[in-house]
Amino acid sequence: MAQPNAARHTEVMRCLVTGATGYIGGRLVPELIEQGHEVRVLARHPERLADRSWFDDVEVISGDAQDVGTLNEALADIEVAYYLMHSLLSGPDFHNIELNMARIFSRAAKAQGVGRIVYLGALQPDIPEGELSEHFRSRGQVGDILRLGDANVIEFRAAMVIGSGSASFEMVRYLTERLPIMITPTWVRTKTQPIAVRDILYYLSRAPQIPADVNRVFEIGGPDVTTYQGMIDEYAEVSGFKRPKIIPVNALSPGLSSMWVGLMTPVPPAMARPLVESLSMQAVCREHDIAEYIPDPPEGLTTYRRSLELALARVRNSDVQTAWSSSSLPGAPSDPLPSDPDWTGGSLKVDERETLVNASPEALWNVIEGLGGENGYYSPPVLWEVRGFIDQMVGGVGLVRGRRDNNKLRIGDPLDFWRVEERIPNQLLRLRAEMRLPGLAWLELSIRQVDSVSGAPQTVYVQKALFKPRGIPGEAYWRAMIPFHELIFGSMLKNIRERAESQPVDPNDRSVAPPAVG
Repeated sequence: MAQPNAARHTEVMRCLVTGATGYIGGRLVPELIEQGHEVRVLARHPERLADRSWFDDVEVISGDAQDVGTLNEALADIEVAYYLMHSLLSGPDFHNIELNMARIFSRAAKAQGVGRIVYLGALQPDIPEGELSEHFRSRGQVGDILRLGDANVIEFRAAMVIGSGSASFEMVRYLTERLPIMITPTWVRTKTQPIAVRDILYYLSRAPQIPADVNRVFEIGGPDVTTYQGMIDEYAEVSGFKRPKIIPVNALSPGLSSMWVGLMTPVPPAMARPLVESLSMQAVCREHDIAEYIPDPPEGLTTYRRSLELALARVRNSDVQTAWSSSSLPGAPSDPLPSDPDWTGGSLKVDERETLVNASPEALWNVIEGLGGENGYYSPPVLWEVRGFIDQMVGGVGLVRGRRDNNKLRIGDPLDFWRVEERIPNQLLRLRAEMRLPGLAWLELSIRQVDSVSGAPQTVYVQKALFKPRGIPGEAYWRAMIPFHELIFGSMLKNIRERAESQPVDPNDRSVAPPAVG
């Protein structure tokens, strides 16, 4: 059996970050790099990291965290391994999936002699395990499994994480902004201790400096103990929205509450249900022992109010680094658009349109990259809203994920029920559908510059909707959609052209964002 990799007598350590495409992992990597650590990341879809500013500063291992061979490669020579994975979006069986992932990871870490595992779990209410919500129970049991190996485990337990793009922040934000009156379960008055994402990152990034013989759980939280109702009220005050009227009742079940949250916020019911069940249980820190090893930040822990101010500033400035929706959706298609000639035959359905645009490639790209989210799709909004609603009803994500940034996209970004598969500025944007479909679908928007006789800038805008049907249901779906293509894709082509022709001439001027046209 391999011996644990001893921490060197230097501040620089070899660190592995799992979940690097996710909300916390994507923000932790640059923090570790800034502190001088050697960072390796494990990602199922490494192409989604290509646009990150830190991509060239890390070693990337491509593969699934449930594959033993991949894990052995990723954990080789690693001193500190960050376990930042969860499976809330996997559906009702997320608990078993999480436990299985933890077992595989623990065995691989033991085989590779990893000295320390750092795990971000959830605050555990002071009640018998059998009475815990499945989410709380799963988070606690994952920590127990990780401790079965030879590595020392630093387990940080936190309640709701508040930051731009976090699921908890999005729930508070959308409920406050959309509902003047809320009929809610009584859990809105249960005590909780939220923590700012910057403080989570502060503790995680400094975990390597904790003495090598420390092997324990640390509870971490912000300075404020509040309730979900208190969080909503303070959000209203900070954001300038009217404080909603909240009417707690006992009749709402977790299932009904999660469906309601899924309809009103970007958080889908599959994730909302375990979160809602956990909100009914008090999550407050009982110790602050971490201060013995990692002193509080020089400016102090971030108050809930300050965390809201920081998150809102990032949202308004379109500076959201990562979002909860950055994580991969289990079961979502991930194959890129094939170039195999067989696909160019009768098996691949294509709706292709193009138009001449009296604008520069930069002006046209500005419009294309602003697609989706609050800006819409430049065609009748009701059609996209109905399609999104249908997708939600059959267990898909619908349109609720929106955009991470209102103006710019990155490869791997979620965009409503799409995922950015390819992005070449001023040339190509390709989106892969993650909605529930009887087949695979893409939307490809490309730009081709042409010579203009008049000297004025001109480009050709090419728009393709591509669909690979799966059997008879797929063929039927494509045929059923054909009557709507002109209304959807024809108007999209026309409106994108007109919007591009009205854009500022200066290619560096991104001050005018596309309007909310759909």
